[in-house]
Amino acid sequence: MNTQSTSFEFGIPVLKSKLKMVEEMAVGLNKGHRVTKIAVKPRPSRRKGTTSKRVRAIRELMREVTGFAPYEKRVMELLKVGRDKRALKFIKKRVGNHTRSKRKREELGRVLQQMRKAQH
Repeated sequence: MNTQSTSFEFGIPVLKSKLKMVEEMAVGLNKGHRVTKIAVKPRPSRRKGTTSKRVRAIRELMREVTGFAPYEKRVMELLKVGRDKRALKFIKKRVGNHTRSKRKREELGRVLQQMRKAQH
């Protein structure tokens, strides 16, 4: 056997002329049979929780008509003074959930920013 025309694969001598690119591998990151991915339409459950244009418009209208709840007004006062943590604790006591209270604090903080922009 000529040493130039042989190579070693897993310690076994293999002739280079017989070597070919292995497309389907049994092990490794790219293992398995090569297939083309099928584009699948996303399920309706994927858009759960996103508000539609109609619902967003109705909620904005209701906010304009009814205004803020008393606890929301108190939270906005706390945020004006800079007591963010105290505001979060207060909201959590009213709303009952930490994640919802963080979301409510952010929402009221955005409202305060918009009010400041409207004044200037």
